[in-house]
Formats: sequence, C-alpha cells, structure tokens
Amino acid sequence: MAPSRAEYQAWGPYSIEVPNGGKWGDWGPVSWCPSGYVARGFSVKVEPSQGKGDDTALNGIRLHCVNIQNIQEQAIISSAEGGWGSWSSAFWCLDSQLIAFSLRVEPHQGSGDDTAANNIKFKCSNNQVIEGSGLQWGSYGQWSLDCANGICGIQNKVEGAQGRRDDTALNDVRFFCCSN
Repeated sequence: MAPSRAEYQAWGPYSIEVPNGGKWGDWGPVSWCPSGYVARGFSVKVEPSQGKGDDTALNGIRLHCVNIQNIQEQAIISSAEGGWGSWSSAFWCLDSQLIAFSLRVEPHQGSGDDTAANNIKFKCSNNQVIEGSGLQWGSYGQWSLDCANGICGIQNKVEGAQGRRDDTALNDVRFFCCSN
C-alpha cells in the first residue's frame, strides 16, 4: 500500500521490503522524516520473554532522523506499535545513514506461542551493520534492496491485542527511500 501523502512525491520513488514478515495485523500510517532530514538511527520497542506467558517480542520500530545540514537537529518518527514492552536507546550509524534492513522473524508456531517479528538490523551507507536489542526467536531473512539516498519513511504492520488469544504485535515493516 503506497502512501497518498504529498511527501511521497517529494521524497521517493520506492519502498524497500523483505519477504519474511509475519502474516498478522494491519499496516499503520506512513510517517516521514521532515524535509531535508534522513534516518541515521533507530530504536525498538521490545517486550522481554514472558516465560510461560504470551510473548510478543518486537512491538515497534522508530526512526531517528537528522537534518542533513545540521546533524544536531533531530526528529523521531514512528508508525503503528504494539502495546507491550519498552523503548530502547537509539542505535546510530556512524557518519552515515540507514540504507537497508533485515528482519528477524519467528515462523508460525502452530498451537504454540507466536511472536512474529523479533528484531531488526540495518545496513548503513558506510557498510556498518547495526542490530536492535530485540529477542532471539526466529531467524533473519534476506536483506532488502538499498535506498541509494537513505531511508526517509516508515510503515509498521501490527496485530492489535487479541484478548485471550495469542498476541504477536509487530509483524512486518517497510521503509521509504529518500529521493535525494
């Protein structure tokens, strides 16, 4: 689902995705870095292991955008998020920006406890790889395509609270590339 906002026309020709995202939930709104900003960092919202309780693992992803002309000016953007867990500190690219990602996803567990997305890692434009502080269930899939000019937008796919049934929270994410 492509965003209909005017920023999409101003920012980028395409989004980057991975094929291993979870199947549950709905796509939240697209959020954009302000004009003239690019994502250089991210943070994750993670629920720790619940032991015998219902695990959700990764509940949210935020992008930390910086002004290209003055990196002291920052903005944090996010999309939909699950209701469990807490936010990590930011993980930053060193003197570069986020350009690609890989998602750690636990496959469907049948009658077991599903968590879907568990963690994320990004590739920076200087080839640095930075990984979030999510959980270890599942495995990383293939890397997305690269955004030549960095990442400027985010859209999370989140399953809402299921009451007494199995909760998974964040299932998938897509990012939108800066046009220049």
